[in-house]
Amino acid sequence: MSSPQRHRAPSTSGRCDVTIRRGRRSASVALALVGALAVGGVLAGCTADPLADQYRAGDNKGFIAQNGMEAVAIPIDQRSAPLNFSGVTDTGETVTSDDYRGQVLVVNFWYAACAPCIVEAPELEAAYEEVGGADVAFLGLNTADEAPTARSFAEDNGVSYPSLISVGDRELKLAFADATPLNATPVTLVIDPEGRVAARVIGALSSSSILTTLVKETLAENG
Repeated sequence: MSSPQRHRAPSTSGRCDVTIRRGRRSASVALALVGALAVGGVLAGCTADPLADQYRAGDNKGFIAQNGMEAVAIPIDQRSAPLNFSGVTDTGETVTSDDYRGQVLVVNFWYAACAPCIVEAPELEAAYEEVGGADVAFLGLNTADEAPTARSFAEDNGVSYPSLISVGDRELKLAFADATPLNATPVTLVIDPEGRVAARVIGALSSSSILTTLVKETLAENG
C-alpha cells in the first residue's frame, strides 16, 4: 500500500492579496482590520490602491488588493440564525454545535489537494495558537477526504485542531449550506457565542493576524 500523499505549504512572503468588505460595523473594527493587514505585511506594496485609501477613510466600499481573498465582518443586526450541526471528526469524536455555544468558534472548510488550503494552513495554526483556548475553539471541516487523509494533512502541516469529515454526511453538509457552499474552498467562518456567523474569510488566509482580529472583535462584543 502506498503511503499517503504529502501536502505541505510553500512560502507566501511578499504577497498582496486580500479584500475586506464591511457593512455598518464600527470604525474600531475597520481600523483593527487595517492594522492587522499592515502588521501581517499585506498592505506592503498596496498603498497606491484607491480602495485601500477608501477603507482607511472609513466608508463602506471596503479594502481591495490583488488576488481575491475577502474578509467580511457581519454586523450583529445582520447575522442569520444560529447554525446547528453534528458530525464526526478525523479522530472519530462526535461533536455538535451545542459543544461550542458560549465560545467563539472558527470553522475552516478545506480538503487535502486544495492548493490554497495548503498555503493557509500555517496561518490558521498560528491563529489557533494565539487565540485558541477556553473562549475560542477551532474546527476544520474537510469537504472531500476520508479521515486518514485528513489526519495525514494535519500531521504534514502541523495543524493541531480537529476536523469534521463531511464525506457521506449529508446532514453536516446541509447544516452549513446557508453559510457557505461546500464546493467553495477554502472558506473560514468566525461564529459568535450564540452560533451565528460573525465573519467570513473567502479564499486563502494570507495572515493569521486578519483572523485573530476578527476573533478578538467578536469576543469583545460581549464585553
